[in-house]
Amino acid sequence: MDRQPKHPSFIKDFFNEYFDLRKDKDDEKVIMESIRKGVAFQGANLWILIFAIFVASLGLNVNSTAVIIGAMLISPLMGPIIGMGLAVGINDFDLLKRSIKSFAVATVISVVTATIYFSLTPLNEAQSELLARTSPTIYDVLIALFGGLAGIVALSAKDKGNVLPGVAIATALMPPLCTAGYGLATGQLIYFLGAFYLYFINSVFISLATFLGTRFLHFSKKQFVDKAREKTVKSYIIGLVIITMCPAFFMTYNIVQSTIYNSNANNFINKVLNFPNTQVINREIDYKDKSIRIVLIGDEVPETQIAHARDQLKSYKLQNTQLSIIQGANSNSVDVKNLRSLVMEDFYKDNAERFEKQEAEIAQLKNELQTYTRYNQLDQSIIRELKVLYPHAQSISLSYAIETEISTQKKDTLTLAFMRFSPRPKANEQAQITEWLKACTGARQLKLIIE
Repeated sequence: MDRQPKHPSFIKDFFNEYFDLRKDKDDEKVIMESIRKGVAFQGANLWILIFAIFVASLGLNVNSTAVIIGAMLISPLMGPIIGMGLAVGINDFDLLKRSIKSFAVATVISVVTATIYFSLTPLNEAQSELLARTSPTIYDVLIALFGGLAGIVALSAKDKGNVLPGVAIATALMPPLCTAGYGLATGQLIYFLGAFYLYFINSVFISLATFLGTRFLHFSKKQFVDKAREKTVKSYIIGLVIITMCPAFFMTYNIVQSTIYNSNANNFINKVLNFPNTQVINREIDYKDKSIRIVLIGDEVPETQIAHARDQLKSYKLQNTQLSIIQGANSNSVDVKNLRSLVMEDFYKDNAERFEKQEAEIAQLKNELQTYTRYNQLDQSIIRELKVLYPHAQSISLSYAIETEISTQKKDTLTLAFMRFSPRPKANEQAQITEWLKACTGARQLKLIIE
């Protein structure tokens, strides 16, 4: 009799042993109580949020990544967002209303706080950390989705660990709100819209991840005695979900398309526009206008080659894209300021490492020079004391040396003191002189040599 293969059973047992989340699942009442507490935005939570917004705004203002991360760690913004996802997952309309209200309050107060800060700060220049929060990409969507999944799994586990702070940092809810405030304070609507767009996308996909997590972990749904009310509540929840998710998915679709378009355009530029003895010094890719603008420097490329390059746009899925290639460096065809900034940027990038190395070497040489010259100064400063304490001393010389142990090749610093006496001091007096010299020079190790 043939035996049945055990592979399916083995795989099932393996997944049950290592991947079953229900083993570590905490009591549902404890989980929901924890999430409900995080939804509320009153008193301490609200003030913590305001202070965190100020900290994040300062970090963006001075371009400090560490300060921004610190602000994200203390921010309570994740609470109502996770609350919305849980509410949809368990059909709790009351929790959903509270979460949406808290989310709206937190969002408005955050933007107002950031706007006040950027209206008062004397530093008005948009730094790289701030500019990075003005245009969401597909990676932001994926980070929010997987970060939200990690968050609900962590909240559901008995040992919650420190996952939520990491999720808060990864999904970056605070910086976009601060950037939106910067846009309002400086009158730059494009910054406000781009940053708020990023914040909205992150919030929706964290909530979506929480919803998926509650369904996967089989959270108990809220039961209604009145079936008619249950049907009404479910209709409201479905309606709110559709109203929220439709624009989010539409935005995400545009983000995906834009990312694909930019990737295809860069591949096209790198492979097709790689002409001999020429270099691409500037590229502008516009997904909305379906255009690629290239500035070339070097040997002039014939029109026949450029026409051949345009024919290959379809091969890179860049149909209906307008390709503009600018050659030469005259003022009519090239933005001279932009060109100058690009050249200077390349120059600094290529030479920054060399400059840093030279600065480190100069600093090291200065330290070594100070080490050697300080002993000459010490010679003069201790002579008066030496005459009083040891009148039979005739000369002194201090120097810095490196001592190497032959057996272990271990190196250590050493201060050498050469002294001439008449008559020669006794052993106990030599020990006293050594300790006195150590105190005067501050040397950790000192060797006294007497003639």
